[in-house]
Amino acid sequence: MELTEGYSKVHLKTRKEMIVDEKGLIHGGFIFSLADFAAMVAVNHPYVVLSSSSITFINPARLGDLLIAEATLTEEKGKKIKVEVRVKRNKELISTGIFNCYIPKQHVLEGKI
Repeated sequence: MELTEGYSKVHLKTRKEMIVDEKGLIHGGFIFSLADFAAMVAVNHPYVVLSSSSITFINPARLGDLLIAEATLTEEKGKKIKVEVRVKRNKELISTGIFNCYIPKQHVLEGKI
C-alpha cells in the first residue's frame, strides 16, 4: 500500500471465494470494494464516509489476478471530496470510478444505537 497527500495505491489478490462461476470470473462487488477502500484511504480522515459513487467495469477480473487500485483526490469543497479511482491488472484497465465522499463533524455512529 502507498499513501501520500490525496493519493493511495492498494492491491487485492483475487481468491476462489470471490468467483461467481466455473470460469473463475470475480464478482464486481470485490472490485467495487477495492476501489472504495482506495478512495477512503486517499482521503485519509477517520470520519470519512461515501455519499455516492459511479463505477464503470471495463474488463473482467479473474481468479488469481493481482488488482491494483489507485485513487486521487480531484476536488475538495469544504467537507465534500471527489476521488477518482482506477483499478488495473498489470497495465490493463479493469474499472474506473468517481467516489464522492463527505467528512461529518463526528463519527456517523456517534450518539446512535
